Amino acid sequence: MPSLSPDDTIAALSSPPGTGAVALLRVSGPLAQSVAHAAFRGPSLQPRRALLGHITDPSGDPIDEVLLTFFPAPASYTGEDTIEISCHGGLLITRKVLDRLLQVGARHAAPGEFTQRAFLHGKLDLTQAEAVMDLISAQTDRALHAAHRQLDGALGRHILALQQDLLAILAHIEAYIDFPDDDIDPDTGHALLARLESLQRQLLALLATAHHGRLLREGVRTVLVGAPNAGKSSLLNQLLGFERAIVSDLPGTTRDTIEEVINLHGFPLRLIDTAGLRSAPCDPIEAAGIARTHSQLASADLILTVVDASLPPPPPLDLPPNPNTRHLLVLHKSDLPRHPAWQYSSGVPVSSHTGAGLPDLAQLIAATIADGGEALAQMDVAVNARHQACLLRAQAALQSAHAALSQQASAEFVALDLHLALEALGDVVGRLDVEDLLGAIFSQFCIGK
Repeated sequence: MPSLSPDDTIAALSSPPGTGAVALLRVSGPLAQSVAHAAFRGPSLQPRRALLGHITDPSGDPIDEVLLTFFPAPASYTGEDTIEISCHGGLLITRKVLDRLLQVGARHAAPGEFTQRAFLHGKLDLTQAEAVMDLISAQTDRALHAAHRQLDGALGRHILALQQDLLAILAHIEAYIDFPDDDIDPDTGHALLARLESLQRQLLALLATAHHGRLLREGVRTVLVGAPNAGKSSLLNQLLGFERAIVSDLPGTTRDTIEEVINLHGFPLRLIDTAGLRSAPCDPIEAAGIARTHSQLASADLILTVVDASLPPPPPLDLPPNPNTRHLLVLHKSDLPRHPAWQYSSGVPVSSHTGAGLPDLAQLIAATIADGGEALAQMDVAVNARHQACLLRAQAALQSAHAALSQQASAEFVALDLHLALEALGDVVGRLDVEDLLGAIFSQFCIGK
């Protein structure tokens, strides 16, 4: 986001554009009250009271009848004086109301600028600001629940606890460096190593949530793969609940990938139907479709290998060796007599014709994604890619500090690594008060008493 002046008063439509019963517009900044006085004709502003009146044009004629609510600083979303206007939800009305607000002193807000101001005024940390978008874009109950926990500050509290523990360790080291004559125990040796190891374990626990966090935010890339006529497109249609893919007895009907998202037991599942794999495609278009199938397999979170269980096993599929990709075998066409070669298979029998086995398949997919169905329920946080990068930096710095202590290196090297770890943790939430370190030193050791 470009640099924007915090002295500006901003305004924008906060509800989705389009036609509806009601639309919501926001104004935030030092001139919010002035903007309201210039554009609103009605009762005098009262904090947190919805006032009925009109937004008027420059000549005083009404543009629309509205409800206006004033939230004085700092008790507002942004921490600034904020005005919320509920008007009728027509395209023309909302545009005219917004234009009037811009005429009398506001500037059009940039994307995310209201939440950016909330962060800058200390109303949210960066993890909570990111959770606002997660909350808006959540597609399932699980994703919504994770976003609520993030918005409530769950990750921020974890990071704060880690920072406090790290500050306590660093305070000992810094005091030992700066005031060696005070005979302050630097808490080195086994005790300090144990404290660093505890911090590393906590970091690893947070990093372990990154995978599930990505699945909740982006969806589980689930690729249906198999030989031609195995029934992949029929299975896709059954899982979706409507006819999305063309189904035909002719091999090679599916030439391109087809992608749709469903909510499966609280997980956003990105189902991807692919061209059937065979060694000798009949034309260049089918060959291009098979190439796209291999491309989808390389980035899959879950691969559903679909086979026609009424026929002998096809040649083994050349699947990419990705250790993070889960695999499930679907014994399709279970309404037909099963071929003896599949009698002892551990695959899931399913029939798209009768619907048999589909609930079992859905349950198994959910359990496979969630490591038995309990992992996400027990998660307090789910870090995103940015959090993960910061935590990995902190983990690397702690490992370096641990190695330096183990080798009895100079305390200055240990302190440098701990500062790097502290900086990386601060980047997660977007703030680190430099006075924290001084406060920790003086409160623990009473230096200069």
